[in-house]
Amino acid sequence: MTAAQTLSKPLPLDGIRILDFTRVLAGPMSTALLADLGAEVVKVEPPQGDDYRAIGPMRNGQSALFTVMNRNKQSLVLDLKHPQAVAVVHELAQQVDVVVENFRPGVAERLGIGPAALRTLNPRLVYVSVSGFGQTGPLAHRPAYDIIVQAMSGLMEATGEPQGAPTLVGEAVSDVVAGLFASWATLAALLQAQRTGEGQHVDVSMFDTTLTFLATSMSRYLFTGQPARRVGNRHPLSAPFGVYQARDGHFALAVLNKKLFDATVQAMELPQLAGDPRFATDESRSAHEPALRAALEGWAMQHEVAEVVARLEAAGVPVAPIWNIAQALESEQIQARGLLREVDDERLPGLRLPTQPVHFNGACANRAQRAPALGEHTELLLSSWLNRSGEAIAALREAGALGPAH
Repeated sequence: MTAAQTLSKPLPLDGIRILDFTRVLAGPMSTALLADLGAEVVKVEPPQGDDYRAIGPMRNGQSALFTVMNRNKQSLVLDLKHPQAVAVVHELAQQVDVVVENFRPGVAERLGIGPAALRTLNPRLVYVSVSGFGQTGPLAHRPAYDIIVQAMSGLMEATGEPQGAPTLVGEAVSDVVAGLFASWATLAALLQAQRTGEGQHVDVSMFDTTLTFLATSMSRYLFTGQPARRVGNRHPLSAPFGVYQARDGHFALAVLNKKLFDATVQAMELPQLAGDPRFATDESRSAHEPALRAALEGWAMQHEVAEVVARLEAAGVPVAPIWNIAQALESEQIQARGLLREVDDERLPGLRLPTQPVHFNGACANRAQRAPALGEHTELLLSSWLNRSGEAIAALREAGALGPAH
């Protein structure tokens, strides 16, 4: 495909307009993924801005987390406690396809921008609510942060060393998973709205989505009645499948059948293990995992990680060195895939931002634009979307609907 052909193609979500009331991580991530693909996302912020604008790490006064999660968006400042600001939202809601919010359940309704109010004005509207525990149920009222959901979902209880404490996963995984499900759900609801002419209220729960993310733990429990247990750096059911010690570090190994096991022990010059009845099946290898680990690491600790990986790769065995995030992002593979894009931002020279990771052969390259300054697009949006005159915008500002009047 030539560059000209790529540029002539549309983005998958060109023409979709989204009003985004979300803040922090889960909601903003969902709308960032949609903005990458061409959706016009207007981030509605309170006068003090999204809390993430003040969360480090910071560079040149700009938050890394805010910058990444709010790429490709426009910022509109409205004080939703002001009735004229709510009236502006009602007008905007008639111009958009989607509204996304992550207030605590009941807050949007009290502000006058809940799903019933906005969908009365725009029956085709897809209204997406992202919350800790969903809009219904006895826990719906509870606030939730990622650590709270990790703690209550079983994820933390299943993570860590067998004799150690439950361990927090090293990423805000519940927020991220909720954001992914919210973007997927938005697209599904949009497709239905296009078919039927009728929008709907979509209810996304961090607790529900994290439990769904725990696919192997859930499957195991549903069939055995047993919750997942902490097993450290190994697979709970298979072996050798985990992290192992070499002379100068660690490597990851994934062996799931007898053919791969035989290839592993041959590459490690341990052919006697292939005929050992303790290691004849995946189930028996898992039952005797400590003895198997001792044998494999006895060989691996005589070699450097690079040599172990090279030998096993040559034998067709799934194996990998342990990389950090810098090694992964700067790898030739990620450079070839174009996950990181250079972005022009005079506030942050040399800025690179991620884009959503799926490649669409029938579309042009994902958008890559900087995150907005607070309220940067307020006047532009009010004039271009709602045909407000300069005098009318000034009156809104003087009244305090756009934040404290200066």
